[in-house]
Amino acid sequence: MAKKLIDNGLFESSRLILPEHKEAWLTQQEKLMEREKPVLNDQELEQIRRTLIDSYNKRLRIRVMVFDPLDNEIYEGIVSTVNTYLKEIKLVWGKGEYKFINIDKIISTSI
Repeated sequence: MAKKLIDNGLFESSRLILPEHKEAWLTQQEKLMEREKPVLNDQELEQIRRTLIDSYNKRLRIRVMVFDPLDNEIYEGIVSTVNTYLKEIKLVWGKGEYKFINIDKIISTSI
């Protein structure tokens, strides 16, 4: 009994965390880690546009960096379709493997 009264022992031994509190805390920590999309200047936007067009016309393999609030994603492949109405591209990198990427979320491209 004497140990429970030393150095906040009574409260330390009876501490509980409800699952709802843990989930709310984890969600709050993720929101703190989120970041905003960088603003691209005209020159960077033009470079992205040219790389996408070259990949589409010449079937060149490119690397595309897509913005994500927690961590950027990088894809490599060939642009097979450009949908200007939906502002997205279809990036193909293997047999039957592809991803539709929103053009507004692309932050950099390279050949």
